[in-house]
Amino acid sequence: MFQLLIKHFRLKENKTNVKKEAVAGLTAFFTAAYIIIINPLILKDAGIPLDIGVTATILSSIAGCLIMGLWANSPIIQIPGMGVNAFFTYTIVQSAGLTAEQALAVVFCSGFIFLFISFSRLSKALSIGIPETLKHGITVGIGLFLAFIGLQKGGLVVSGRSSFVALGNLSSHEALLTLFGLIITCTLFVRKVKGSFIIGMLVTTCAYYLLGPATVHQATTPSLKTYMSAFGSLNFTDFYHLPFILSVFSLTMLIVFENMGLLHGMLPNSSRFDASYKSAAASSILSALFGTSPTISAAESASGIQEGGKTGLTSVIAAMLFGLSFIAIPVIGFIPNSAVAPILIILGALMMQNVRYIPFHDFSESFPAFLIILLIPLTFSIADGLAFGFIAYPLLKLLLGKARQVSRVLYVIAFLFLLNFIAGTIMT
Repeated sequence: MFQLLIKHFRLKENKTNVKKEAVAGLTAFFTAAYIIIINPLILKDAGIPLDIGVTATILSSIAGCLIMGLWANSPIIQIPGMGVNAFFTYTIVQSAGLTAEQALAVVFCSGFIFLFISFSRLSKALSIGIPETLKHGITVGIGLFLAFIGLQKGGLVVSGRSSFVALGNLSSHEALLTLFGLIITCTLFVRKVKGSFIIGMLVTTCAYYLLGPATVHQATTPSLKTYMSAFGSLNFTDFYHLPFILSVFSLTMLIVFENMGLLHGMLPNSSRFDASYKSAAASSILSALFGTSPTISAAESASGIQEGGKTGLTSVIAAMLFGLSFIAIPVIGFIPNSAVAPILIILGALMMQNVRYIPFHDFSESFPAFLIILLIPLTFSIADGLAFGFIAYPLLKLLLGKARQVSRVLYVIAFLFLLNFIAGTIMT
C-alpha cells in the first residue's frame, strides 16, 4: 500500500513521505473544516435547506480534493469558496432574483466555461494579461465583504436611521456573544492552535445556550432518498434571460480569476499550475450537481503546505477526513450567527493582508485596486466591484498615455464588464 502511494504521488522525488503528507492533510482539513458549518448557513439564505447544504458541502469538498490530489498531484484542497458562496446567495439569488435551482444551473454553465478556458490558450493569456495589482485588490475586496457580512450577522453593524450603516446595540445578547467569540477565536488563531475556528465556534455556541435566551434550529440528518431528490436539481428554463446570462458571466469571471490568483500564490511547485487549474475547473462543475456554490482552491491549503505537504496525498488525506465529517450534520442547526460571525471577520482580516502588495506609490495602479476593494463591500456585490476596477485600470492608463502597459486581454475584459453594466441598466 505504502509503495503504491510513494509511486503514484512521487513522494521520493518531492522529498517527502507519507507521515508528512498525512500531517499536512490533517492540518489543512482542520483549518478549513469551518466550511462544513458556514457554507450551509449561507446557502440557507438562498433557499437551500441546511441538511442538504451540509451534505452538498461535504461531497463537493471530497470530490474537489480527490480530483486535485489524484489528477494534479497538488497539495491544494478545494472547498466551496467563501465570498463565492456569498455571491451565489446574495447576488445571484437575492439580487438577480434567480431561484436556488437556477443559480445551480449558473454554477454549472460557469464551470464549463472555466473548464474550456483552462484547456485553452486563454488560461495562459489571462494569467499574463491581468495585472497583479488587480488580483490582490480582488482578494482584499472579498475579505472586506466577508468581514462586513460577519459584522452584520453578529449584530455589530446594523442599518442606520440617518445613514446606511450604524453601530449595533453592543449590550445585546447577540453582539456580546459575537465579541466574546471574536476574542476567543482570534486568540486561538494567533496562538496557531489547530482547528482554532472550530474550537472558537463551539465555545461561542456553548456560551450562547448557557447564557440564553436561545433559539434552536436543529437540522436533521438527510436520508439518501432526501438528498438524491435534490441532487442535480438544476433549472435551465430561463437560461436565455438576461439575469441568467449576466450571472453566468459574472460568476465565471469570479471563479476564473480567484482560482488563478490563489494557485499562483500557494503552489509549491509552479509546474503543476496547469493541471491544478484544470482540476479546479472540473471540481466547480461537480459543485453544481452536488447542490452548492462553486468549490475554490482554498487559501487554507497554505496551512498544510507549511506543515510540509508537497503532493496530492495531502489533498487525498483531507478528502478522507471530509468523508468522516458527516457526523456534523445532526448538530448544524444549533450553530448561532454569533458563532459564525467571528470567523468571517477573521477571514476578512487575513485576506486584507494582500493590500501590502499593491503599489500605492503609483496611483494609476493603486486606484483601480482601491475601487475594487471599496466597492465590493459597499455595493454588496463582488461582480460590481470587479467591474469598476477592471474598467478603471485601462481607462486610467489610456488617459495617462500609458496604453501600451495594458494587455489586449484586459481591454477585452473591461469592455465585457462595461457591456454588463449597460445590459443591467437596460434590464432594470
